[in-house]
Amino acid sequence: MLQLFLAVAFSAVPLTLYVPPIRSLNLFVETIEELLRQTTLYTLRAYPRIRLAFTRLYNSLVRFSR
Repeated sequence: MLQLFLAVAFSAVPLTLYVPPIRSLNLFVETIEELLRQTTLYTLRAYPRIRLAFTRLYNSLVRFSR
């Protein structure tokens, strides 16, 4: 049982190299949150215009198919 525990423990050690330290992760998360805030404001402003454009396009396609 001890050999199995040591084998699992030493095989998992290289995986810790892929996990960034918490200091770096905080900056990354903060940057992603700021990016999402900015894109959310833009998306909320642009969504009605995009929806209107698609409805006009759809209505014209339906009108031409009749």
